[in-house]
Amino acid sequence: MADLDRTRNQLPLIQQHKEKHFTAGEIVRDIIIGVSDGLTVPFALAAGLSGANASSSIVLTAGIAEVAAGAISMGLGGYLAAKSEADQYKKELRREEEEIVLVPDTEAAEVAEILSEYGIEPHEYGPVVNSLRKNPQAWLDFMMRFELGLEKPEPKRAIQSALTIAISYILGGLIPLIPYMFFPKASEAVVASVVLTLVALLVFGYAKGYFTDNKPVMSAVQTAFIGAIASAAAFGMAKLVQPRQP
Repeated sequence: MADLDRTRNQLPLIQQHKEKHFTAGEIVRDIIIGVSDGLTVPFALAAGLSGANASSSIVLTAGIAEVAAGAISMGLGGYLAAKSEADQYKKELRREEEEIVLVPDTEAAEVAEILSEYGIEPHEYGPVVNSLRKNPQAWLDFMMRFELGLEKPEPKRAIQSALTIAISYILGGLIPLIPYMFFPKASEAVVASVVLTLVALLVFGYAKGYFTDNKPVMSAVQTAFIGAIASAAAFGMAKLVQPRQP
C-alpha cells in the first residue's frame, strides 16, 4: 500500500519533468549519408575532370548527370534498406506471436531471464511475468523490444528515407558544381570549387558532430580532410592518365 501511495505521489513529478531527447536520429542519419556522399563524389569527379583539362561546360554536364544518377541510386538504396528492416520486423513479429501461443512457458522463462539480467530478483519479476502472460500484446511488444532489440518501424519510413537521402545528395552535390557555372575555364573553377566545398564540408562536419553528440570541431576537420583526400586523389589520377601533349 505504501509503495502504491509513493507511486501516486511521483506521478506529478513525472508530469512536471519534461525530458528533452533528440528523436530524429533516423532522419539525421539519412541526411548525413546523402550530404556526405553528395559533397564528396561530385567534388572528386569535378576535380578529376578539371585535372584532365576538360572545359567547365563538360565538367558541369558530367557533374549534373552524376548528381542525378547518384541521387536515384542513393535514394533507392535507402528505400531498400528501410524496406528490408520493415520486412525483418514483420517476420520476427510473426515468429514471436506463434511462440507465445505454442510455447508460452518457454517465452515466460525468457522474460524472467531478461529481467534477471537487470538485477531483478525472482520474487520481484514473478508478478511482472504473470501480468505479461495476461496481456499478449504487451507480452509481444516486450519480447520484440527486449529480447530481439527491434523497434516497430514507421509505416512510411522507406519512402521518407529514400526522399531524404536523394534530396540531401542533390543539395550536397550541387555545391562543388556552382563555380563551374560562372567560370568558363575549369582551371579557375576548380580552385573556387575546392574552397567552396571545403567550407561546406567544414560546416557539414561540424553540424554532424553537433547532432550526433560527437566532438563538432574534430568532426568538421575529419569530414573536410576526407573530402580533400578524395578530390586530390581524383585530380592526381586524372593528371597521371592524361595523354601527354606532343
